[in-house]
Amino acid sequence: MICPEPSELQELVRLWHQQARPWLPAGSGSRLSWGAPVRPAPGEQKPLVVGMAQLNRLVEHCAGDFTVTVQAGMPLQSLQHDLAAAGQWLAIDWPWGSGPGGENSGTVGGLVARGLAGGLRQRYLGVRDQLIGIQLLRADGTAAKAGGKVVKNVAGYDLMRLLCGSWGSLALITELTLRTYPLPRHRGGLLVQGSLAALEQLRRRCLASALMPQRLDWWSPALAGNGQAALLLSLASVSSAAITDQLAQHCSAAAALDLDTKQLDSDQVLALEERGRQGQSDWLLQLGVRPAQAVELLAHPALEGVACSLAAGVGLGMAWAAAAALPSYRVQQLREHCAALGGQLSVLQQPPSPTPLLCWQASPASRVIEAVKREFDPLQQLARGRLPGVVQTGRIT
Repeated sequence: MICPEPSELQELVRLWHQQARPWLPAGSGSRLSWGAPVRPAPGEQKPLVVGMAQLNRLVEHCAGDFTVTVQAGMPLQSLQHDLAAAGQWLAIDWPWGSGPGGENSGTVGGLVARGLAGGLRQRYLGVRDQLIGIQLLRADGTAAKAGGKVVKNVAGYDLMRLLCGSWGSLALITELTLRTYPLPRHRGGLLVQGSLAALEQLRRRCLASALMPQRLDWWSPALAGNGQAALLLSLASVSSAAITDQLAQHCSAAAALDLDTKQLDSDQVLALEERGRQGQSDWLLQLGVRPAQAVELLAHPALEGVACSLAAGVGLGMAWAAAAALPSYRVQQLREHCAALGGQLSVLQQPPSPTPLLCWQASPASRVIEAVKREFDPLQQLARGRLPGVVQTGRIT
């Protein structure tokens, strides 16, 4: 991986375009193994990776407007630390595999390029919904930008959402503007365990309550322990009395459903959130089903012994396991079950195999995705072999 100086970056990209040299945009390189494998240039063992370590500044924080502009290589942990000093934060989950306090969380640009969202999406929506401005370099070195620096900006094409979740296949993200939120004054939560049927009733009640959950996550038995699934509920408010009242109501409802309940303070909630993004992960899967179908997914035998955290209000989440605990045929069964429920499964990471599973399956919009790719990257230089929603062969289209 090379990390060019900002003054050299555009000229390098132009040179590689003239040479038709393939390369892979990256942030810090902490999650390069995720997603479909990237093909190197002919005669090379590994792809050329271009990191953004030199583009790591906080450009502007408009605290009164609740926006922040950063270069794409700024570490997410550093940004959250700087925002916290002003009483604000990005309401975005740490990526899976991040350590305590966001250690090893990668860069802001990498987070946007992957476009993955966790349980905080329940209240704050996903990364793509918090992105309000973007600057980028196309494969030919042309600089472009979209959006702006205010939340209600609607000028220009919506390149932001197009780039969010593109996995580096369309352009190199260089700068981002995102919305911020005030840090929650008070937090509290519950960890509730019991039968899936009873937990589903509680889930519906929590989502319909007066105080919207900050987080409501399904946990599989392997993650929750004690051989039972669980719901992790987190509440945040400016009023501690509101949290106390809501928790009391949820505890009463859980008791009526014969569910085991553990009340959590703010530190305990944070500790459990951290537990829900770490583990032994030869396999790392992204799951998505309709929220009402999550119970059927969690009850499937293929998930036995697999840690899984699923946002209960949106049906998206991650599952992980060691290779010995999860044979590849069970992953395929799980993928087929997700499809039968109207959802999908992506294999972000898998153990070495002579017949690896596809990272993602072909999208119904694959022809449109390929057409967009040709417009942005006609020489197919960026992230060769890694185009979300398209099953790529060795040919260049």
